[in-house]
Amino acid sequence: MKSLSHREREGPAREASGRVRVTRAHHPHPSAASRLPPSPGGRGILALALLLLAACDGSQPLLKQAKREPVFPVADRPVASIVSSRWSTEEARDRVREAERVMDGADIRPGMTVADIGAGEGYYTIRLASRVGPEGRVLAEDIVADVRDALAERVARERLDTVSVKLGEPADPKLPPNSFDRVLMVHMYHEIADPYAFLWRLRPALKPGGLVVVVDADRPTQNHGTPPALLACEFAAVGYVQVARKDLPGTGAYLATFRAEGPRPEPAAIRACKA
Repeated sequence: MKSLSHREREGPAREASGRVRVTRAHHPHPSAASRLPPSPGGRGILALALLLLAACDGSQPLLKQAKREPVFPVADRPVASIVSSRWSTEEARDRVREAERVMDGADIRPGMTVADIGAGEGYYTIRLASRVGPEGRVLAEDIVADVRDALAERVARERLDTVSVKLGEPADPKLPPNSFDRVLMVHMYHEIADPYAFLWRLRPALKPGGLVVVVDADRPTQNHGTPPALLACEFAAVGYVQVARKDLPGTGAYLATFRAEGPRPEPAAIRACKA
């Protein structure tokens, strides 16, 4: 079962390229020593001195300590491929009250700010906008640029002024911090190849009391589902606690909600769950 697809950088004189341009003071009467060709060792010392001088005012990026990217454990499970941005017509899904039942289960109310991760063609995005009303906000995120663009056109065409559309990355939803009451991931969690990095980067986006809501099928990840015990384990590894889980009768799916609790763990301290 599939409802959404998935998964949008900015002292001394400088050259146009941004490099420091070092200018030499003019000496009208250079000494004889200064006219001698520098020795190879002297050239190296001079170059090092210039680099150190440039670094003193923070303008030489080459000498800044490189920012290390956090290293996360590899998921010990298969990852389902993204097959389509649609698994059924919106009319068929509305006939079984899919979105209504999910939004009720997630306790989404007027005035809330909600992120729709893996928004695809916008089935949930459109209905979330209606549910939160004019005082609420919806951010729709997808990692496929063409899908994101098509959804942006739909949002503009339907004049949904409370909806924003964003391009995310497979391991980073790129959400603004402290912004969301609810983050929805509907039938897409099994397609996240780096769940620990993804959930770790997602945590700061939640408001106090905010919840992550996952809808998925109870089957192996390679079969486009996520076993509930595996889902709970992967969330717990990044410092979330499961608030509730309930089946969605007639759909073969379940809805689980999670809350971030305590400090966010260091990436090196995260341990991968066994599938």
